[in-house]
Amino acid sequence: MAVRVDVYTIGGMASGTMSRLGSLREALSTDDRLTLEGTVWQAIDDAAPRSAGTVVVPVDDILFAVADEEPMGLVHLAWHHVRLDAGPYQLEGELATMPGFDPGRSLTRPSGEFVLLRDVRLSLLARPEAGVSVGDHALVNRYAVERIEADLMLGFFFPGAAMAAKPLPAGSVPTAQASGGAV
Repeated sequence: MAVRVDVYTIGGMASGTMSRLGSLREALSTDDRLTLEGTVWQAIDDAAPRSAGTVVVPVDDILFAVADEEPMGLVHLAWHHVRLDAGPYQLEGELATMPGFDPGRSLTRPSGEFVLLRDVRLSLLARPEAGVSVGDHALVNRYAVERIEADLMLGFFFPGAAMAAKPLPAGSVPTAQASGGAV
């Protein structure tokens, strides 16, 4: 089955169909480039997208990627609100950790280049008037994140990112919720 993918890079956004079989996460973790067919490209400064045919994007150039497939998730996760800056974009969403996760004492570390965020809102840092894109989930290149605001220390998730503490709203706590997918 063809998977529709939106890929955000420093130069703009490519939207097309992934040419390989399998999931987007699998493609990003095993291949060094992602090939999209029937692609529409919109540069950061362009007013409208244009047809681009087949586009090959090096995985290291991808800041965020979104697919129309349902991501595989774990069960019983605690979700933490985060705000990330990467390239010309700001992404807000919720990052999963295991319940009781303590970043200072945890032996569990993220693996792979991309981490999953759910309930995402993406905007351009320099042009917030351009609007906000909202989605169910996004895969974030954790090495491309330049700045992060969160309610817990996430240095292991986003190495090299400047950390900014963000207090939780009064009366709120991270929620532990079950999400679909395999254990």
